[in-house]
Amino acid sequence: VTADAGPADPAHVRPLGSHAGPSGAGRLGRAAQAGYHGIPLDTTRNARGRASSMVDLTRVWDVMVVGGGNAALCAAITARKAGASVIVCEHAPRSMRGGNSRHTRNLRALHDGPSGVLTDSYLEEEYWDDLLRVTGGKTDEHLARMCIRASQHAPGFLAECGVVFQPSLSGTLSLSRTNAFFLGGGKALVNALYRTAERLGVEILYDTEVQHIEVQDGFATEAIITYRGFPDRIRAKSFIASAGGFQANRNWMRQYWGDAADNFQIRGTPFAQGRVLRDLLGQGVQEVGDPTQFHAVANDARAPMEDGGLAMRLDCVPFAVVVNEKVERFYDEGEDVWPKRYAIWGRLVAQQPDQIAWIVFDESSLKLFMPSLYPPIRAQSVVEL
Repeated sequence: VTADAGPADPAHVRPLGSHAGPSGAGRLGRAAQAGYHGIPLDTTRNARGRASSMVDLTRVWDVMVVGGGNAALCAAITARKAGASVIVCEHAPRSMRGGNSRHTRNLRALHDGPSGVLTDSYLEEEYWDDLLRVTGGKTDEHLARMCIRASQHAPGFLAECGVVFQPSLSGTLSLSRTNAFFLGGGKALVNALYRTAERLGVEILYDTEVQHIEVQDGFATEAIITYRGFPDRIRAKSFIASAGGFQANRNWMRQYWGDAADNFQIRGTPFAQGRVLRDLLGQGVQEVGDPTQFHAVANDARAPMEDGGLAMRLDCVPFAVVVNEKVERFYDEGEDVWPKRYAIWGRLVAQQPDQIAWIVFDESSLKLFMPSLYPPIRAQSVVEL
């Protein structure tokens, strides 16, 4: 590093824990989150302790969806459009509904030519190659390619649900060809999907945690829940487990990362505890993927430990020198700008002492990347810094 171009600026970073679960194909069933929404609810209890409301928990539903994020709502909407009776259980309260989808801002979609806000083309083999580079080859090709091919339909489906897209911003991440951005970000995405689900007649319970899914002879028959702290059960003909990973469960994370997990910042929902995932795995449901794989980026070490969202991410790595607390460089910062650089640096920082690194850059680099939420530490020379 030289300081002749102006003051040198470091940024203090921590790895950011997964908000998407294992890379590539992921794992079956993720954390359950639940609650109630839509119709006014009488929270008085009857003699059996059930919630007295307009939602009939004694009936048998066609489909029960466990989770309240983007994937869960898309499943619920699709089932309802097909004529099924659908109930959604969201662990979080209404104000925090949507899981990690609240913090997302775009989707990556396959397309063979300009479409909507997407430019040029982004074909299957390039998409697959990008995924391989990010995961180091640790992904399930069959499931990954299935998701890649299906992604071409996602923008149209979401648009039908009232989601509005916008062109990507120019800057360090050249995404106009690969990613479609949500106008208003993840909160707008989630709100549009909930409005659509409600309009179609999907019943939604907030503050409802699924404790256990009863599986008999390979078939799920009912879910044991707690609704606002009270026990109950929901019977259904089909169950969709779409309730997130276990990245907010530090005890579980320690099984794979040891004490380093205590220093991971979880920028997504604190409700991703993995209860449904562990319940299903404990009943012999097939496990897919590598539990040590996750989507991790360089995050500002001054950010909240949970639920900080996208604004805490640092995009300055390719324009800087990155060192650990021993002042040792540990990777080539300029190896790639996109997509590999974006998705590997959280894991790299996670492998450093105390899961901390410092990004040092010159004044002349400040306008080359999206500014960080927290201002950099500034000095007139490297020695002073």
